[in-house]
Amino acid sequence: MPLEPKKHEMPVQPAQVRARNFSEVALGYTHDIALAEAKRCLNCKNAPCVQGCPVNVDIPSFIAKLKEGDEEGSYRIISLSSSLPAVCGRVCPQEKQCESRCTMGVKFEPVGIGRLERYVADTHNAKPEALPDVPARNNHKVAVVGSGPSGLTCAGDLAKKGYEVTVFEALHTAGGVLVYGIPEFRLPKSIVAREVDSLRQLGVNIMTNVIIGKTLTVDELFEQGYEAVFIGSGAGLPNFMNIPGESLKGVYSANEFLTRSNLMKAWKNDSDTPLMKGGKVAVVGGGNVAMDAARTALRLGAEKVYIVYRRSMDELPARKEEVEHAEEEGVEFRLLNNPVEILGYNNPENPRDEKNGFVTGMRCIRMKLGEPDAKGRRRPVAIDGSEFVIEVDTVIMAIGTSPNPLIKNTTDGLEVNEHGGIIVSEDGLTSRAGVYAGGDAVTGAATVISAMGAGKLAAKSIDGYLTGLKR
Repeated sequence: MPLEPKKHEMPVQPAQVRARNFSEVALGYTHDIALAEAKRCLNCKNAPCVQGCPVNVDIPSFIAKLKEGDEEGSYRIISLSSSLPAVCGRVCPQEKQCESRCTMGVKFEPVGIGRLERYVADTHNAKPEALPDVPARNNHKVAVVGSGPSGLTCAGDLAKKGYEVTVFEALHTAGGVLVYGIPEFRLPKSIVAREVDSLRQLGVNIMTNVIIGKTLTVDELFEQGYEAVFIGSGAGLPNFMNIPGESLKGVYSANEFLTRSNLMKAWKNDSDTPLMKGGKVAVVGGGNVAMDAARTALRLGAEKVYIVYRRSMDELPARKEEVEHAEEEGVEFRLLNNPVEILGYNNPENPRDEKNGFVTGMRCIRMKLGEPDAKGRRRPVAIDGSEFVIEVDTVIMAIGTSPNPLIKNTTDGLEVNEHGGIIVSEDGLTSRAGVYAGGDAVTGAATVISAMGAGKLAAKSIDGYLTGLKR
């Protein structure tokens, strides 16, 4: 039978329906679709797809098990490398990683590896959960700072080796960016909760509402008997443009906007946290976070949502699938536009009090693409005399984040780079003995799977370090 040249489409909610609800957009493969897609895999001996996976999942083997009808066997293979398969199957940019190396992709569309991973994980999770075998303890204690993808991965890998692991999370719910940053319609919170619960069943202790650098310091963790510390605190410090009007009411960072919606349930009528509901919204930025913010604003009742981005569609860094979904749902892309000022009216009782003013619009300038910058992308150049105003009630800044300086400022001898990222060696070791770091706290905002890869690397390094000490 000849191979099908195209990847099987993912069933999704209709755009007009999903744009006004928070249910998951992508509905997942059925058994028959998953089996048909699995049969497209060539089971290459050199497995180039594995080389494109930051956590080195044995992709040909898990797909081969799926072809045989052994879905649990397929899940076990994925789980050897990934602690969060149901998450990765939903949010990883497979098109730039494993699928970009797929041999089928040379002449046809690559195999839908991410979609198959999601199917396998969801099929497993739909069954009654069997308690895992808890390894015998090895009498070593490790602290993990942050319960995002890097922290959870590091904790899981160490727990499987018998370490007593405690994860310290600053917020009231474990999951890090998976729960506060990624909307329900892309990653249901129940999926994250199940992955976290599986770590608890392995013996991982998770303590929420603990801010390392404030509640406890890294030095105090060592004083409490922890022999190694992994810092996976993410990059939660939002960036702004420093243009006039950013302190007006109605201007949010994407972090604040998404946290209020995702974790604090601002979309519910009885929520205690305020958030815009209605009006016209401008989201500044072109990455996945910008798409998440724009699509969330639609679901909160915005009558119009704009993505304002200073380059063209070809340079847009967001995943192609997310851009297509946003367009289908009605988000308008204002490309080659750059904000220069946020406009608003002031408190009538104090006209000079900008902090109590309200957004009424955003002044932008049109751009053109010039010569390539250091990263090879054509640099946007302003066109003189091309300014114009977009009438909006809310502005969301989604132009990136930086690591929070709290841990750096409270930990002696911890070296960071000019962007605030913790400096680490190839094995994840920081400038402090016994202190490791990975994920966005090191690189700045990046992908879930790259953070997981850093967590795996650190777990391996910590194991080697503590095993060496024991000798």
